[in-house]
Amino acid sequence: MGKFVIKNTATGVKFDLKASNGQVILTSEVYTTKAACQNGIDSVKKNAPDDSKYERKESTNGKPMFNLKATNGQIIGTSELYESVAARENGIESVKKNAPEAEIVEE
Repeated sequence: MGKFVIKNTATGVKFDLKASNGQVILTSEVYTTKAACQNGIDSVKKNAPDDSKYERKESTNGKPMFNLKATNGQIIGTSELYESVAARENGIESVKKNAPEAEIVEE
């Protein structure tokens, strides 16, 4: 099962969603408070199963990636850069599978 890992940064708090193999599959923005970060996690859990919430894109260097968006259209998580479109689709499926039931831990 995946897990959300909450981390403090120099400017606030962020989370990574990690797959069961420990690989980061989604990263949040930096939030100003832990409560806002928790709201972001709740939004990911709610929106992850809905394929229409995924914005499939290419990075500036042409690598496939995706954003997960909330109902209001705000980006709530961003993927790593992938080597292929198929790998990106696998990443999306991993978020769909892992996020809804993922535990939350703090580092």
